[in-house]
Amino acid sequence: MSAYPIALDGARVDAVIVGGGAVAERKAKALLEAGARVRIVASSPSAGVRDLAGARCTVEARAFAPADLSPNETPGRTTIVIAATDRADVNARVVEAARALGALVNVADDPGAGTFVTLATHRAGDLVVAVTAGGVPGVAARVRDAIGARFDARYAKAVSALAQLRRRLLDAGSRDEWRQASASLVGDAFCEAVENGTLMQELAAWH
Repeated sequence: MSAYPIALDGARVDAVIVGGGAVAERKAKALLEAGARVRIVASSPSAGVRDLAGARCTVEARAFAPADLSPNETPGRTTIVIAATDRADVNARVVEAARALGALVNVADDPGAGTFVTLATHRAGDLVVAVTAGGVPGVAARVRDAIGARFDARYAKAVSALAQLRRRLLDAGSRDEWRQASASLVGDAFCEAVENGTLMQELAAWH
């Protein structure tokens, strides 16, 4: 598979998950963490799935119907669809309905049947690292964990501070100053500076 990775703005994602087991729960939690609105449709949702119901997540205990992908009450059109049932025929119906709608669709246990795959993700604040490994999730998870062991809360703090500086300078119309700051702060020694604490000292000079 030739993968083209993108990062969606979670707050603008309307997702539908069909299925109510552990996989559906895990996918829903990841989407909610990213700020998405999630609708789960499952004949028998687990207790964990039911517990996700809230302001940005609805859980409907019934069989899937193609109309679930374009409900009238959804603020925007469905962005992504995830088929996470244990029945191949139901998953196939979900894929067919999603393609007809023009939505991106993922089949949890058959990545090749959909139009996208979910990646093994590590988050440290606004720093997000995602890994895919040719459809072998165990490899992707191992690599993700190795990356995550290094890129910890220190990087979350550094990225947040840099983002604040960037916004402040650009909002003030100081684009050239931001270019100078970026060239100075995000150079070849960036990781070393984050890890030994000197980056935050250098950032203070720009404030």
